Order: sequence, then C-alpha cells, then structure tokens
Amino acid sequence: MMMVRKTQLSDLDEVMEIYGYAREVMKRNGNPNQWCDDKPYREQIEEDISAGNSYVAENEGGICGVFAFIIGEDETYGYIEGGNWLNNEPYGTIHRIASGGKVNGILKTAVEFGFTMTDNVRVDTHRDNKIMQHLLTKLGFTECGIIYLPDGDPRIAYHKTK
Repeated sequence: MMMVRKTQLSDLDEVMEIYGYAREVMKRNGNPNQWCDDKPYREQIEEDISAGNSYVAENEGGICGVFAFIIGEDETYGYIEGGNWLNNEPYGTIHRIASGGKVNGILKTAVEFGFTMTDNVRVDTHRDNKIMQHLLTKLGFTECGIIYLPDGDPRIAYHKTK
C-alpha cells in the first residue's frame, strides 16, 4: 500500500533520480520533448517543496513516485481551446508527476490524494505522452480541450470531479 507525504529537501536527490528515470521512459515511448533539457528542473522541485506542494508516494521499499499538487487557480488554465472545463468550481492540479518504475499506480494514488483535498482535479499532458493520456482516461478523467503553457507549448487538458 502506498502512502503520500510531503517531499522533504532530504528527498531531493532521490526525487531527481525518479524524474531522470521518467524522462528515459518518455523518450523510449515516443515522447522525447515533454521533459527535455532536464525538466523539471531541480530549482522548480525545490520551489515546490518550499511551497508545500511537492509530495512523494512511498511504500515499504521507499519512494516510488513524486508529484506536485497545487490547490487554486492555475494561470495556464484560464483559457482552454476547443472545449470547456467540467465546471468552474475550485480545483487542485497535478503537475510534474513521475514514477520510479518500481510499482504501478502512482497517478491513481496522486488522484485519490487530490480528492481528499478538493472535489475537482485537473491535469494536463503533452500530446506525445500516450501513456499518461491512457491512464487519465482509465481513471475516469474527461479530455476538455487544449491549454497553453507560458511558453506557448500546447497541452491536452483533463478534468475529473468527485
């Protein structure tokens, strides 16, 4: 059984190894561009930890995955192209989710955790991230349209309500 806890600065090296593993899995599965250039950057994860938004999923074997969960308006979600959000109620967003490849179910664990804090969970992913798209659909998320990152890069937006 996986437990979720806030990421500590002492977890940072292990967390960055998980992101490195996830980048390699993405590249092998036709998604080389989503996290190129060592994204997410160490400084971003440090900011997530400092803000209290970074979480790890762990079991008896240690840390299995990592994600950010942020309650509140996401500036990139203000405009959605080709669709609509399911509602305009308060929500939390899953960002920077990654698995270390030791166990399955990191996304499901993150979603269940998110629903302990809000009735609406949103997430976005790169068009080439077919694994994430499949898992989001499997977990009951609705594809809502396209959002754009601050650099203009498009992402497929998903939303699920409790």
